[in-house]
Amino acid sequence: MTQATPTALSEAALILTPVGRDATIAAGLLREAGVDGVVCRNIEDLCTRLNDGAGFALVTDEALGASDMGALAAWVQDQPAWSDFPFVLLTERGGGLERNPAAHRLTSALGNVIFLERPFHPTSLVSVARTALRARRRQYDARERIEEIRRGEALLERRVDERTAELAAANRQLVAQIEERERVEAALRQAQRLEAVGQLTSGVAHDFNNLLTVVLGNVRQLAKGGVDPTVRRRLAMMEQAAERGANLTAQLLAFSRRQKLDIEVVDLNRTVASMRDLLQSTMGGQVRLRTDLQSGLWGAMIDPTQIELVILNLAINARDAMEVGGALTVSTANVTLDAPGRPEEPPAGDYVMVAVSDTGSGMPPDVLAKVFEPFFTTKAVGKGSGLGLSQVFGLAKQAGGGVSIDTEPGKGTTVKVYLPRSGVAMEDRAVRREAPRRADGHPVVLVVDDDNAVREVTVGLLAELGYDVVEAGSGGAALEIVQDRPDVDLMLLDFAMPGMNGAEVARIAHAYRPGLPVVFVTGYADADAMIHADERAVIQKPFDDYELAAVLGEVLHPLQRSPRDELSRAPDRPGAI
Repeated sequence: MTQATPTALSEAALILTPVGRDATIAAGLLREAGVDGVVCRNIEDLCTRLNDGAGFALVTDEALGASDMGALAAWVQDQPAWSDFPFVLLTERGGGLERNPAAHRLTSALGNVIFLERPFHPTSLVSVARTALRARRRQYDARERIEEIRRGEALLERRVDERTAELAAANRQLVAQIEERERVEAALRQAQRLEAVGQLTSGVAHDFNNLLTVVLGNVRQLAKGGVDPTVRRRLAMMEQAAERGANLTAQLLAFSRRQKLDIEVVDLNRTVASMRDLLQSTMGGQVRLRTDLQSGLWGAMIDPTQIELVILNLAINARDAMEVGGALTVSTANVTLDAPGRPEEPPAGDYVMVAVSDTGSGMPPDVLAKVFEPFFTTKAVGKGSGLGLSQVFGLAKQAGGGVSIDTEPGKGTTVKVYLPRSGVAMEDRAVRREAPRRADGHPVVLVVDDDNAVREVTVGLLAELGYDVVEAGSGGAALEIVQDRPDVDLMLLDFAMPGMNGAEVARIAHAYRPGLPVVFVTGYADADAMIHADERAVIQKPFDDYELAAVLGEVLHPLQRSPRDELSRAPDRPGAI
């Protein structure tokens, strides 16, 4: 029989005395003592009322001996741990355990039994009842303490579960923060490494450009004279080698983001379409070429010549990464990017993307981490300089964009170049070539350069263009000439000089001669240094007589249309670098 838990802490006395007037007498006596008595009809009724709760039970031995006690014994056995229900057993005189085997059996079945012999005195009954109730009350108190302990255990277990969940959530958050910190630190280390290499390469390129200015200037001057064909051929070879060096320095400057760019609005769809024949001839018949150009493409802000070199470099890298039968895809798209995850990626915003995809070998993570570093290459010696992707990275960053690479070993590579979106309408670019503009009226040009060889080459070019030249080897000497020679019409000023740089010399010179035109000559266009310089008044080393004539003519005669922009975009003009 399953025992139910009573809903109340009952102290009622259950009375089972079916013979004679014992039940009535006992109920009356208990009532006078303040104890409620409930008379039970039989043992089944007793078991039912036990489930409802009671303080003790008053029973007679004949009531139990004449009935099946299985249900009652089962109830006693099924009591909860806190309960030891008291039974008061009315027996005949002399019915104790020592001389009454039946009483012994009842004690074994009922457990907590108090014997009361009949006839009993009312005081004895009341005393026994109160003793049983006190014992029952202590059991009820034990039950409450047990329930409190269980409630406390449940509360503690719930709090432990909650705390465990909080700790697990905090641990997951900490792991995520550690991973994010490691990613940021890795990106910072990569950015610092690229910045350090960029500073180094920009300095090397600047000094190398000074050397190339001297070499190219003298070679071209010698080639203009009537020299032996053999000597002319050798001079041409020297010029080609020097121009290759100039291209290498341009790539270094692009990586370090110190190359002067002629930024304008470019239609990348038109650029890719115009390069298709060039790309196909470069790829050869072993690679399938396709283009995927998005209609309604935004205008991109970039140097049109440089972006062509970028696409060509990426295509050559893709070709070298594929075997015979590979496929190369050049695509364009308008994209909106979220915050960058790597230093080479652009800030969040709208960009025009040009991507070059291949079906080649792909790149493992260790190679991907170094691809933008100058001179890093996986190609065989003599097959590549390692400057292609570094130039792409530098050009995109200098233009205000960025680069990302999607690659997987064995599944190919996609290099995506992001360029700033322009809100200005795109225009057709006209290209025309003109002979170097000669000076009108022999204007006086003050040439300021601390490198004697560069200054000598520059003076020779100016003299051929019809300018009168005054030389200065330092900023201090130049300022003295500006004060003493009011006839100086223009100052051609090297930017990087010991002592005073070009910007400082120009500022002081303008204090003496407000409005004096100044043209800067530099091996790299440092953004901070050139912030006060008119973009038209900067010449990149190495330069030739075409560019020098165009810039000086534009500065001295600003109202006349200058062909400088068209000349700088004509790749086949004589002497172009």
